[in-house]
Amino acid sequence: MKTTLLLLSLFVSAIGFSQPYQIGHRTITFNDPSRTGGFGSGGGAGRQIQSEIYYPSSTAGNDVAISTGEFPYIVFGHGFVMTWDSYQNFIDHYVPLGYVLVFPRTEGSFSPVHQDFALDLSVAGAKMEALSTDVSSFFYQAWNGKKAVMGHSMGGGSSFLAASQNTAGFDVLVGFAPAETTPSAINASLGISIPTLVFSGTEDAVTPPEDHHQPMYDSLNNACKHFISITGGGHCYFANSSTTCDFGESASGGNISITRAVQHDITFDILDPYLDFYLMKNCSGWPLFTAQRDSDTRIQSLYSCNYSLPSDPVITQNGSELSIPSTSLTVSWFLNGVELAGETGSTLDMQSYGGGSYEVLVTDAFGCYGSASLGVTVGIDELNPGVYFAVYPNPTSGRLMIQTTHSEAQIFELYDMEGRIVKTVEVKLKSEISLENLEAGTYLMRSSHSNQVYRIIKN
Repeated sequence: MKTTLLLLSLFVSAIGFSQPYQIGHRTITFNDPSRTGGFGSGGGAGRQIQSEIYYPSSTAGNDVAISTGEFPYIVFGHGFVMTWDSYQNFIDHYVPLGYVLVFPRTEGSFSPVHQDFALDLSVAGAKMEALSTDVSSFFYQAWNGKKAVMGHSMGGGSSFLAASQNTAGFDVLVGFAPAETTPSAINASLGISIPTLVFSGTEDAVTPPEDHHQPMYDSLNNACKHFISITGGGHCYFANSSTTCDFGESASGGNISITRAVQHDITFDILDPYLDFYLMKNCSGWPLFTAQRDSDTRIQSLYSCNYSLPSDPVITQNGSELSIPSTSLTVSWFLNGVELAGETGSTLDMQSYGGGSYEVLVTDAFGCYGSASLGVTVGIDELNPGVYFAVYPNPTSGRLMIQTTHSEAQIFELYDMEGRIVKTVEVKLKSEISLENLEAGTYLMRSSHSNQVYRIIKN
């Protein structure tokens, strides 16, 4: 089942890439009544947080309708004296893939207050979430329930401050060459519990990794953290060209050996599957991310992460009882595709349900799962412990698998409802038979080993 869903996911992703969204834009000024200042107007009394919002649309332009669907939100903090449009590379890449990007424009002066900027990022995230439940809002029902806080340089450090407080309920943190802040983002890292991805460039002379990015990563005490160092990468190259940032980088030294476009490509190659997993809720994104992390020769990576996709459980049958190994994951049992209400333990007594196709799912907090299935005959109460017969799939469109634990060959006879033998087959352990030449209807199968009779439905 997981393989089928993975292929379907890749197919859907391929369609999404071949038919990308257009980029819509809207300006909204949020308000924080508990503070003053900010940037913008029209948000009401208190601090003004003018934000430029880019979203998926069927038509590019300002204030055009948002596309139908639910999308994850990314709140992005700009760098020191940098404007939001320096990150057009992120807008052009992620909005067509179905993300909403929110850029607060506050704290753009030469004397920014980092804590205020961190609070602005949190307010923007919380306000966007509230808009998704406001029937009068432009963004009503547009949110898929996941959101990230990101930032570059000063905005990266402020993102760490926002994530440590996390009043907005961010699901993931991503920092691009994050700069140390006041109060300290390095110290704040100790309180961050959400998954975190830090990008760094080996030739960053503006915020040297050993003084900024690396200590932030080292201080993180969460369950899943990653550090991606781009070989030959710079500080400003995470964004598009910016006069102020580029001047600061040229004056700081460093020996950048890749182009800005290459640094963008490397960043997106790593970040795309990461966000696909955490924000798009696509489980296949995780193995794609870890494969890129471990095999990309353009980077060096550090990580501490105890997450892995759930493995497929093994179903064991003992008489009328099915069981899987004990697990901390959520367990769900199904019979013929229908969930069995209340059956959430690692064991299932089939006496109450009879035969059919049983399936179990073990699901983690991200909605990723492992699965296993087993076809079980009717007449469960007559099964001998340690010896069972499985006939599946049932109903069948033409192919039928017969499986038994009995070591000796047995004869199975298939009868129509008139009592006539229409097929005879010898089975030792396991055999597949074809019913494709039979008409649709109900048949009975009997084993030479017992008097059990199994009902077979041919579609």
